[in-house]
Amino acid sequence: MPYALAYTVAPDKLDFSLAQSLTVVAVCALTALVSNMALAVFNDGVRPFLLDFIRGNTKRGEMTAVSFGLSAGFVFGLGAPMALSTGVLNPWLLFLPTDILGIFAPRRWLAPILGGAWGALVVFGLSGANNAAHDLPVDFLTAMQEIATPILFLFLLFPVIAIASQFGRVHGAITFAVEIAIVVISMKVWPDLFPGALAMAAGVLMLLGLALSKDLRERRAARPAEPADAPGAARIPVEEEKPADAAASLFGANAERLRRHLPWFAVLGAALAVMVNLHIFAGGEATSFLVAKGDFGEAAQVDFYRAFGFLPLIATTALASGAYQIVGFTFVYPLAYLAPNAIVAGVGGALLFTVEVLALAYIGKGLAALPSIRDASDHLRSAIGKTLEIAILFGSIAAAAKMGGGLGIALVGGLYLLNESIGRPIVRLAAGPAAVVVAGVVLNVLYWIDLFTPVKG
Repeated sequence: MPYALAYTVAPDKLDFSLAQSLTVVAVCALTALVSNMALAVFNDGVRPFLLDFIRGNTKRGEMTAVSFGLSAGFVFGLGAPMALSTGVLNPWLLFLPTDILGIFAPRRWLAPILGGAWGALVVFGLSGANNAAHDLPVDFLTAMQEIATPILFLFLLFPVIAIASQFGRVHGAITFAVEIAIVVISMKVWPDLFPGALAMAAGVLMLLGLALSKDLRERRAARPAEPADAPGAARIPVEEEKPADAAASLFGANAERLRRHLPWFAVLGAALAVMVNLHIFAGGEATSFLVAKGDFGEAAQVDFYRAFGFLPLIATTALASGAYQIVGFTFVYPLAYLAPNAIVAGVGGALLFTVEVLALAYIGKGLAALPSIRDASDHLRSAIGKTLEIAILFGSIAAAAKMGGGLGIALVGGLYLLNESIGRPIVRLAAGPAAVVVAGVVLNVLYWIDLFTPVKG
């Protein structure tokens, strides 16, 4: 059967074992603790504000408000609906709240208690909500599985958007043709595997190749015609290098702060890897559906390619703020998906985070020396966002049609447009799934008052 038609999720997938539940509780307690210590947060938008918080220039209440404002929409609009529809936990549901709770906690000992409590609420409460929702006359959670195919098959094209944005329409069109050709061949030759994995690999390699080629050309063109110490050679005044020296000093101090807390990061990497290896957690929208389907190899590839879009952002914000990303450079995901057992995953995660923190300063210097590679990552990250916005909207409309026909489309599409017209209080990525949940509740109410008959399917 072709891959796109083979996707199913069992309604009871959120019934975790005791070991799985305790692992989630422990990881949430740990992430809340490191957030309270201002060592790491998940929300990339919060991290730049942490330097003032670390220095005492921003109060805890103000920092909590910033974290809540930047995170709440993703938690309830994206994290919870994705978990309920796939049966797989995700970082928006677990780590955005532990960011908030960790920063909020006025005492360090309270942070892991609050984080652990959130983890317990998720693993023990979400299962009941999941089962109750599947018993409703209008099963909007099953309908939300329609989001899977648009996400999986549009997400693979994010390198096309990145290349077109950075290198022009011709290169973008060539990349599109190459990726589609690979998808067609993959579906014919390997029909049981996710055909987007190889296509994404080709697209990312093409982008990195173009960027590296541009950097090398520019470096050759910028070489001076005569040695710097030759008569008449221009010399850069010492004063012009002071801003760079100041930035290097700040980056060096923040990198040293992270290295001083290296044991915490090793423990964090191990705990995350164990949880991912239990196959109850996925790192992204597309990989949530792949993990739910049991395609761990494909999930590893997708999260591996995705990591390149976020590595420069994570590295630069960590060096500028002195706080790391809760999930590191996100390479812990593919490592843990592929690890043969939890022990190997835990050891690998600890070593990976240790290497990442120790290499952080060198990565920052490397990115400064390769501006086109850095720009390519920025374009990748932007392309990922744009692609997912469209894919999730398409999938949400498909879910609306499945659960409510034309009325479902009117409700979901109308709520999405209303959100746009009033200033987007819910971010676009979360607006579609949130609208499906609200529309599902409305359709069930209409059914109970005999104003709606569920769509047969």
